[in-house]
Amino acid sequence: MKDLTLVVLAAGMGSRFGDDNRIKQLEPLGPNGELIMDYSVHDAIRSGFTRVLFIIRREIEELFKNTIGSRVERLIKTDYVYQSADLLPVRSGEFAAREKPWGTAQALWCCKDALDGNFAVINADDFYGAEAFDVISEFLKNPKTNACSVDFLLKNTLSDNGCVNRGVCKIDSDRCLTSVEETKQISRGADGIIRGTYKGNDRILSGDDLVSMSMWGFMPDFMGILEKRLCEFLNGLSPDETKAELTIADVVNEEIKEKTYKVLDILTNSRWFGITYESDTVRAKEVLSEYVKRGIYPSPLS
Repeated sequence: MKDLTLVVLAAGMGSRFGDDNRIKQLEPLGPNGELIMDYSVHDAIRSGFTRVLFIIRREIEELFKNTIGSRVERLIKTDYVYQSADLLPVRSGEFAAREKPWGTAQALWCCKDALDGNFAVINADDFYGAEAFDVISEFLKNPKTNACSVDFLLKNTLSDNGCVNRGVCKIDSDRCLTSVEETKQISRGADGIIRGTYKGNDRILSGDDLVSMSMWGFMPDFMGILEKRLCEFLNGLSPDETKAELTIADVVNEEIKEKTYKVLDILTNSRWFGITYESDTVRAKEVLSEYVKRGIYPSPLS
């Protein structure tokens, strides 16, 4: 039986925040010092996932395996793949000035030889909630469309401490995505209105808008689609490109525009949170403490 795999985008680990240069993925947030990743793995195992596949960079391998990796390996089958700027399906070696990886599409493409069954994708530093894992697991066990996106209400993903970027989703009458628009600098103003920018233009948003938080469910055939789109992206760049990135959402958006690839939108009322700003840790700790009091999570977690 093929594993139901949780792919975790963790190559960005090492990004620091706060005056004392703390690493946000290693920030203790639960009542007993639990990390965000501890909760994601707990929820994934409970909902039926049998394997975790981490995407990391070689330069953080020791740090990652000695911290997060060692915690996860004792709970579930755990594997690793490595993302680097020179690991590409086309034009490898032609971008001599490139130092940083090429975005989440390339990160997932690095898993091409490590996936043969249905899989979910999440960010390592985002908390999605138990309900989100339940619905994506249910979809992957009995898929009705090519893929799915577990989406959240925008009002449940805003930060009180600064602007955020979100993939604003539009859906059709069958609850399939018709677009995912990367909207930037989103925040709620003093007048209560939520504003952001899309392709440089100002946009008024609703708290009930659906947004993607990079929680995707795919079949193995998506890897071929991913490679095709990544090749097209790379072939359109000059050899001295240093900043351009391709995201998984970009690839999905292009596929659904062709109306042959169906991505089911699955709305969850879970309270998403991430740690973009140091002060976001206060809310995160409050939410997790509340969940423990309500019996949603044990304490200690494991």
